[in-house]
Amino acid sequence: MSTPTPHLVIVGNGMVGHRLTDQLRQHAGPDALRLTVISEERRLAYDRVHLSSHFDDPRPDLSLATDGGYREAGVTVVQGRADAVNLTEKTVQVAGQTLAYDALVFATGSFPFVPPVPGKDARGCFVYRTLDDLDAIREAARGARSGAVIGGGLLGLEAAGALRKLGLDTHVVEFAPHLMPAQLDAEGGSALRRTIEGMGIGVHVGRSTQQVSVDRDGRVTGLDFEGGTRLDADLVVFSAGIRPRDDLARAAGLSVGERGGILIDDACRTSDPHVYAVGECALHDGRVYGLVAPGYQMAKVAAVNALRDLGLLNTPPAHFRGADLSTKLKLLGVEVGSFGDAKGVTPGARSVSLSDNVRGTYSKVVVSEDGRVLGGLLVGDTARYADLLDLTMTGTPLSVPPETLIVPPLPGGAVMTSADALLCSCENVRESALCAAIAEGARDVASLKKCTGAGTGCGGCVPSLHGLLQTELRRLGETVTNHLCEHYPYSRQELFDLIRVRGHATWDEVLAAHGSGLGCEICKPAVGSILASLHNELVVAPQHAPLQDTNDAFLANIQKNGTYSVMPRVPGGEITAEGLIAIGAVAKRYGLYCKITGGQRIDLLGAHRDDLPAIWEDLIAAGFESGHAYGKSLRTVKSCVGSTWCRYGVQDSTSLAVRLELRYRGLRSPHKLKSGVSGCTRECAEARSKDFGIIATERGWNVYVGGNGGVTPKHALLLASDLSEDEVITLLDRYLMFYVRTADRLQRTSTWLENLEGGLEYLRSVIIDDRLGLCAELDAEMARHIGTYRDEWAAAVSDPAIRARFRTFVNTDARDDGVQWVDERGQIRPADHPHFYPLPMLGGD
Repeated sequence: MSTPTPHLVIVGNGMVGHRLTDQLRQHAGPDALRLTVISEERRLAYDRVHLSSHFDDPRPDLSLATDGGYREAGVTVVQGRADAVNLTEKTVQVAGQTLAYDALVFATGSFPFVPPVPGKDARGCFVYRTLDDLDAIREAARGARSGAVIGGGLLGLEAAGALRKLGLDTHVVEFAPHLMPAQLDAEGGSALRRTIEGMGIGVHVGRSTQQVSVDRDGRVTGLDFEGGTRLDADLVVFSAGIRPRDDLARAAGLSVGERGGILIDDACRTSDPHVYAVGECALHDGRVYGLVAPGYQMAKVAAVNALRDLGLLNTPPAHFRGADLSTKLKLLGVEVGSFGDAKGVTPGARSVSLSDNVRGTYSKVVVSEDGRVLGGLLVGDTARYADLLDLTMTGTPLSVPPETLIVPPLPGGAVMTSADALLCSCENVRESALCAAIAEGARDVASLKKCTGAGTGCGGCVPSLHGLLQTELRRLGETVTNHLCEHYPYSRQELFDLIRVRGHATWDEVLAAHGSGLGCEICKPAVGSILASLHNELVVAPQHAPLQDTNDAFLANIQKNGTYSVMPRVPGGEITAEGLIAIGAVAKRYGLYCKITGGQRIDLLGAHRDDLPAIWEDLIAAGFESGHAYGKSLRTVKSCVGSTWCRYGVQDSTSLAVRLELRYRGLRSPHKLKSGVSGCTRECAEARSKDFGIIATERGWNVYVGGNGGVTPKHALLLASDLSEDEVITLLDRYLMFYVRTADRLQRTSTWLENLEGGLEYLRSVIIDDRLGLCAELDAEMARHIGTYRDEWAAAVSDPAIRARFRTFVNTDARDDGVQWVDERGQIRPADHPHFYPLPMLGGD
């Protein structure tokens, strides 16, 4: 008689429950183990770490599991809430059926804590836990102007970011004296508060909410605080912490903690030998872990021990010894890191801190009496998080004074890290483990994730994994692949050629022919850019709009307070008096902030999304068009006045700049493009700091390529000398189209030229000597671009369906007037934005 296949049941299908499913299937296939997952939510497991991105446009796919994937892995899914567990009979009641189990795992997670204040159940009150919660918040926000989040911890600030994305005047209320009290000290919390307030978000710390006030219809109108103060709000989100969901286990008779949580031992086993618990519902050594990384560690331990108990695995038992609570995350765009003994409670601990109120950063490192790093905090800049965490976890003695760890740059380039660097703190994966996986056959990032678990938590280490993979493969003497992402086994250049040769015109066609999965934030914009380069179709057309990032999706640059900047094209910086008056009239009519840019244009900031089409119409009527300041495309061709006005000028630089800008406008490329034309060698247009620059000589024009300003300035290199205007244009046509064809995603021309095998000489041989026989193709591609160009703003405002995308509210034409402004030097600026903070520009010149 054959032995029945053991049956393991998992109650819960969150991130940790899903990870447990993966771990079980790695060790035991469908023939060896029956596996059933009880999923209470209507959606299968999804990524809660990036929950707030559900409010992005387009919405990302957060799914971790699919019905088809589970079926293929032999996993049975039962939808519904488990009603009861009988430990004696080893059964679970769910959705009207009884499931018998040989082993049971609780992965029921947690529920949001809602303070017992009057009015907490009023219309307009929400929690922030599931995608259904977020959908309800989105719907309620359509008729709201302001929102308040009760709770200034990790999830509370995530919720505040979500309300801000929805266009609400947002406030955060925290009972403790500072933000993120569980992770940050008072000074770190203050630094975070200053930065968040600089975004126009109200922060109210040390406030005890006494009640949620409501109107006669039972709808939220605000919060009443202890002491008699009040905050008006149309929507309230409770995010004041979590409580473990142990009610099912408690009713079954399992041991639970005094303050909640299913008691587990180091094997993740409960008080019943056949039952385990993992994640936020579990209480280990007096602690409930509210982070995903400890839950993943528990899932590994429970999988091994459950399979051992079922006789399906012959390995030593696994143990959960607790987990490090270090975290690195980005909240509202602000980087925050906390690691080790961040608050310095270890006896004899000392700390060194640096609060930089100009950059808006705070750094702190805690060291022991014998000079070892115990922990620390980083707010605003977490570039050194991995190195400092590594020093904390390894206990490596410091070879430099501790203050040098937080005061950039390190003297003499001192190296802080140990030889075996920690690359993934979520899964505690070091460089040596990744190198071993590569040596054993891992040849892409997806394989490294599967082999080591690195990159499967928060995902912040994925760029490091990619870099290490390429370095190791080169060391092993192998050809290094440059795949776009895990969904496309091609480099950007290869994918460009496939799309070009086969004539694909939409994302669906490209995905069906060459991709796998659903795509991601890397490949979607990249494919969208390729399609735009090849076909020059409107990027916000229905078939292309879901591929664009926020700027391209609305043909304008989003600013830090949720408004947009509008930058009309001013070819060569040349503008008439009528044009200046028209721009001024638009700025006055819509109350916009005006700024002359470094690229000889006028930036109009503070535009509401609803107003963008009307602003464009006014500018179009005055003869302007989109300056593409939001796109990976040509921005400006800067120029001096040249021989027309200047006594030193030897050629007409302004006319050439205008000709070039009108020729290459709208050309979508791997990265933004900037140019300059100088009328003499005095170089007033700074042409050699541009992607392509032209400098006049008495005999014609010199063409320079591969320069850029910014963080890593590069001087452009001389490509050809003493050319006529027509020769300049022919050469630049080929240079730009060859770059568009062959560069990697988001690769500037300077880096592309540096990495081009053969460098400048090879480039000359291709676009001047026609070594590859491509020149006629490149000429034709540029001619096709020029022949199909149309102004994106004009196309958008003439299409009613596209115009509808710019409405803030679906059911009304009302504007969102919740953005707050103050006057500064006679113009508007975002409220609560200290003057000493730099104003970041997302795009622009």
